[in-house]
Parts: sequence; C-alpha cells; structure tokens
Amino acid sequence: MSASDSTNTQSTQIINGSEEIDRKMPLVEQPTFNLKAVVNETGLKPDTLRAWERRYGLPDPERTSGGHRLYSQQDIDMLKWLVERQDEGLSISRAIKLWRRLLKAGRNPLTDEEFTASSVEEAPALVAPISKGNAVEQFRHDWIEACMKFDEQKAERLLSQAFALFPIETVCYEVLQRGLSEVGMGWYEGEISVQQEHFASALAIRRLETLVSSTPPPTRNGRILATCPPEERHTFGLLLLTLFLRRSGWDVVYLGGNVPTDRLSATVAAAKPHLVILSAQTLYTAATMLPMSLLLQRERIASAYGGAVFNQLPVLRAHMPGYYLGTTIENVPKVVEQLLTSPPPMPTYKVAPREYQVALDHYRTRQASIEAKVWQLLEKAEAQTYLKNANKDLAKNIIAALTFGDMELLSTNMEWVKGLLVNYHYRMPEETMQTYIGAYYQACTIYMDERGRPIINWLKQILEEDA
Repeated sequence: MSASDSTNTQSTQIINGSEEIDRKMPLVEQPTFNLKAVVNETGLKPDTLRAWERRYGLPDPERTSGGHRLYSQQDIDMLKWLVERQDEGLSISRAIKLWRRLLKAGRNPLTDEEFTASSVEEAPALVAPISKGNAVEQFRHDWIEACMKFDEQKAERLLSQAFALFPIETVCYEVLQRGLSEVGMGWYEGEISVQQEHFASALAIRRLETLVSSTPPPTRNGRILATCPPEERHTFGLLLLTLFLRRSGWDVVYLGGNVPTDRLSATVAAAKPHLVILSAQTLYTAATMLPMSLLLQRERIASAYGGAVFNQLPVLRAHMPGYYLGTTIENVPKVVEQLLTSPPPMPTYKVAPREYQVALDHYRTRQASIEAKVWQLLEKAEAQTYLKNANKDLAKNIIAALTFGDMELLSTNMEWVKGLLVNYHYRMPEETMQTYIGAYYQACTIYMDERGRPIINWLKQILEEDA
C-alpha cells in the first residue's frame, strides 16, 4: 500500500468549549507509515529526516513500542510541500517558518491557493501585519540577502538604517547574531558557500569592532580578559559580549580568536585580569580550551566560559573548570557582574580517567597509520572522495572526547558530524559513511592495542547501532 492511497480519518478540535470539525486545517490521522515508506514517497534520505526532526521539530512522528518512527499521510504531504519550497529556492529553515506562519494564520498550506509556487515569496507579508518585530525580521532577511549577493553597500546601508531605528541591543542580537546563525545553518546544510558565510561574518565583525572602539572608558573596578582557545576562529559571540560588557562600564581586554596557550601566564601577569572569559563553539575547540582553564586555575585566576557547544552538549559543562556563563549572551553581563562582585564557590569538574589519557597518547602515535590504512581499505570505494574531510573531522572529535574522558560526548556530536558529511555540506552518501566508519574500526583494531579500547569499543557501538 502506498502512502498516497491512505484514507483520512476525521477528528474534532475543541473550540471555545464546543466540538467542531476543523475544515481549514489538515485532518489528524493515525500514523501508519514507517521510515522506508516516507523515504520512497518523498525522496528524502533518512538522515535528512532525522536532522529536520531534531533541528526544527518537523516532522514529529509517533513511535512504536520498539522505538521505530511512524508517519502519517499528513507528515508525508508536508514533507513534499517543504521539498517543493526548497526547489523554488527557499532554504529548509525558511520553508518551515513559512509553513508555521500559514498554520498560525489559520491556513492550510497544502490546499490554500494563495500559497502556490508563484506566491510563496509573498506569504510572510500576507500572514501578519507589519510590527516592530516584523520590521526587525525584515531587516535581518534583507541583510542576509544582501550578503548572499556580496552587496556590501546595501548590507552596510541596511545596518545603518537598523541602528538608526532600533536600540543597539536589538540590532546586534536580532539582526547580526541571529542573521549569522541563519547563515551558519545555511552553510551546514550546503545551501550557502564558505565564501558567503565568511563575507557575512566579516561585515558583522567589522561593524562590531567599530562599535567596540567607540565605547566610553570603563567606569567600574575590575578588568576582564576575553579570548578564544587555540584553533577557535569564530569570534563574533566573544566580540559581541565584549561590546556589551564595555557598555556596562567594565574594562575588557579582547584578544580575539585562535589564541595559543603558550605564554598565557605572562599575558595574565601583564594584564592582571580579575576574570578571564573563554569562548568555544565546537567540541574540539572546547578540548583545546581545557588546558587554558587548568592553567588559570593553577594561577588562581577566576575563569568563565561559554559558547555554542556547551548549549548543544550540556553534559560537557561537568568536564570544564570555571563558571558557566549561561545559554544566552544577553544575560551574560549580569552573570559577570555577580562573578566580579560576589563570586560563588568555584564549581567542581570531572577529571578524565587515566585510561582515557593513555588512549589519547596511544591514538596520537597511531593516528597517521590508522588514516593511511583507511585510505588503503577504501582505495576502490566511493569514500575516497570524502576521506580528507572525514578523517580530519573524526580525528578531532575522537581527540576531544578522549581529552574529556567521555566517549558519549562523541556519540552525541557525531550526529552533527554525520549531518555535515552526509546530508549537506560534503554530500557523502549515507552508505559511504557506513563503509568509512567500518574501515576506520578495522584500521583501529589493526594498529591499536588494549590502550585503544575506548575508541575501538565506541566505533563498534556506532556500527552496531546503524546496522
């Protein structure tokens, strides 16, 4: 039985205390289709469906007692609608936003004639009246669009207009920060090039640097040192935090991205900060940040940290010395004020077990041999095309997980790595990814002894889960 042959089951919706049949919205029905049926109907890959579900909450399938996903005909029709919007040029994030706006306005996207392919671009304006929130969102949309076209003059003009109309906090958070977040997701999904992402980031950072340079002298006692660890080149969040800490009257020394741990002791001795703020965005750069945090602890200098990876992997916070700054940058100035005026006791943290430290040393000495063996095993396979990126990303994540002494960090982060390699940016076929992990496991069993057991066991677990 195909998904399109399914019959709809009418359901009722409670409105103002009475039951009415909702004829505008899609009818609720019993989910009956498994993942394979949805893949066949929509042409979407399983990992793509799982990534959309995880990132956007759509689709939202039910689960069997065994944990398998079950989809309804409504889910399938919605996915086809989203794919059509992608074919028309919308990113998946914008297509989903459009879907939700239409539902919020009481319209059924699947049947509403006003939202056919020819009118999709007009949908946001028809759904809601212009308000301050919508105006800011429009600035963000137009700024992103200008950046995608490398139209520097228009992008700068839009920012100048936005700063003239709205508070600096609103523009920085709602246009620049959220705009770069959307651009970053577009890059991850393969819809935006590295060049476009770099162009948008450069414009945003340049504007922030101008704002930082124009802040008044500090009015409060207490100096803060703000820095990114080695190999962390994403500086926007830290620079934005520097701006608002300075606007709050604090003396902030901003060091920027990719700062080596070497001579950090000399730096803090010269700068004499009361607090050092560290920012990391990935699991790997969180691992390069750990030696910085430990050094500051030995020097008896208070440190605090934040960044996207600590929001995505909350369990990682238990492995990091120092104070966690929170999930939203808007609240950090208040947290910093508390740390500088009435600091709580320094949180405890987990130290990596010795077996993981041994495994890390063992892996570093065998890494080149392992990767060479993977190349050999996949010499005639399609995976050869993707090996350089795959080896680099997997090795960094293995090193990070071993550094923190928790391979489960790698299990969680592998969803992101798989998405990067399989679904979007590098376009590695899903079956090729499985072949690659299998070859890596085989190479590790050849070149690693019992010291590498944490890595070997983890790779074996990944293969068994995906079998």
